Amino acid sequence: MLQIVENEMRAPTAGEVQIKVLATGVGRTDINYRYGYSPFSPKAPFVPGYEIVGVVEAIGTGVTRVAVGERVAALTGHGGYTEIIYLGQEHLVPVPAALVSAEVAVLVLNYVSAWQMLHRVAKVKTGNKVLLIGASGGVGTALLQLGHLASLKIYGTASPEKRAFLTGLGAIPIDYHTQDFVALLKKAEPDGLDFVFDGMGGVESQRGLQVLRNGGRLVAYAPPTGIGKLLKDLIKMISVNMRREGRKIDTYGITAIYARDKKPFMEDLPVLFKLLEEGKIKPVISQKFPLLEAAKANQVLESGTVIGNIVLLAPELL
Repeated sequence: MLQIVENEMRAPTAGEVQIKVLATGVGRTDINYRYGYSPFSPKAPFVPGYEIVGVVEAIGTGVTRVAVGERVAALTGHGGYTEIIYLGQEHLVPVPAALVSAEVAVLVLNYVSAWQMLHRVAKVKTGNKVLLIGASGGVGTALLQLGHLASLKIYGTASPEKRAFLTGLGAIPIDYHTQDFVALLKKAEPDGLDFVFDGMGGVESQRGLQVLRNGGRLVAYAPPTGIGKLLKDLIKMISVNMRREGRKIDTYGITAIYARDKKPFMEDLPVLFKLLEEGKIKPVISQKFPLLEAAKANQVLESGTVIGNIVLLAPELL
């Protein structure tokens, strides 16, 4: 259950920044956290919201990296569905003035995740053949656009009503309702694919391994849905990676990477800002809701009909 709660304002503490939130995304991880599906779910009650774009309203002592009035972006994990958020300055990335806040919010999580999977994990090369399992979601659409920029040959699974959308982004669509992607791809690509990016998990991950060439890699980024599932996936990954045929599984989670080292995120987000400024990428935003209608936005995402992203906005941006 999502409820609107009012809290008293306070001054930022030392090293802290008070930010008025302009935009935050609504994502699958928010839903998993709400239901407690993820072993990493915050303890309830908590505020969802994995990323924010906002304006600095006040700074605490010792803050030197940002100034009052500056627009910034941050990866929050949770806490983004709010009018005012307090964050340490080490989490903040300045946002170019020309960029639209709603689009920047989508870059912070989904496009950084896609960029890092392609270029830091898989290290794709021109002409690589890849499959996106779950190609029409927030990360999937980011993978489509960034994969197209990288000159990849892309297959993508989605429901039949999303076929034209995938084709429009340069992918070869596969209808997961009526087509067996394993049989289809073994016929179309008998030598196997270089990479599979799996946003669904479960049985789809096992099937994805079947279409890889020897030496190919599956990058799994579906969020875990319980300790048991997490352990099962880890055991499967170890088992597959020890086999001699050379197929490998990599797992990707931006939260774990960010917790260990913020540097990759701080380097990659400005690269994506530049691509957005140059018109080389365009975040797919299906719907925008006022911040106070977060519950309705979550219901829409849970319906499974969304292509791309949903964003919550401050009233002045609607």
